[in-house]
Amino acid sequence: MPKRQKGPSHLLLYAIGTIALLAVGLCSQWASRADEPPGLVPPPALDQPLAAGAPQTAVLAGGCFWGMQGVFQHVRGVQRVLAGYSGGAQATASYEEVSTGTTGHAESVQITFDPAQVSYGEILRIFFSVAHDPTELNRQGPDEGTQYRSAIFFADATQQKIAQAYIAQLDGAHSFPQPIATRVDPLTGFFPAEAYHQDFLLHNPTYPYIVFNDLPKIGELKRLFPREYREEAVTVAATQ
Repeated sequence: MPKRQKGPSHLLLYAIGTIALLAVGLCSQWASRADEPPGLVPPPALDQPLAAGAPQTAVLAGGCFWGMQGVFQHVRGVQRVLAGYSGGAQATASYEEVSTGTTGHAESVQITFDPAQVSYGEILRIFFSVAHDPTELNRQGPDEGTQYRSAIFFADATQQKIAQAYIAQLDGAHSFPQPIATRVDPLTGFFPAEAYHQDFLLHNPTYPYIVFNDLPKIGELKRLFPREYREEAVTVAATQ
């Protein structure tokens, strides 16, 4: 079921989204060291070392969950990515209600990953470098509202410390031209989105919203994180 059909004309929305993505892609001018590719923010100074253990989860929000899901489905070590809602009550965790911007929910993704292959901090580095613009308040590209806010929903004190320290590190280094607007909130629940939203990017690669707003992010993931990028995406359908 298509969405993003409200507001100004589609061409205007896609143009706005494209400009926003280009701005994110140009963050080399404000973030990277000379020996790093343009657009890559520094790694977190505080992180957990890679180590064998049970799968872990990260819940992140950064605009439309189609693109967020699509990006992390291509990250090596990620075992599953669900699109869904976080920040509000279970009773209001539906697309129609969340789209009103009154539920407290943000469109989010739940990322299940192998801590022996990718760390929580590395997940956050991709989140800040590729998946969205963390300086935007309650919007991403053509999408506006609190449901499109940038947020990290921490599951425990360790995730909270890593997230807060990383934001302070990036702000202190002036990695972006404006302060980071990303919220760090406790995870009170993650509620999977409707089935038609799962794997949407993979099923609809020619859908105009995806072409203009989300496929460039996957291209940036491949460019900035060649060791972490994998060509074959992990799908929700394959992990059910």
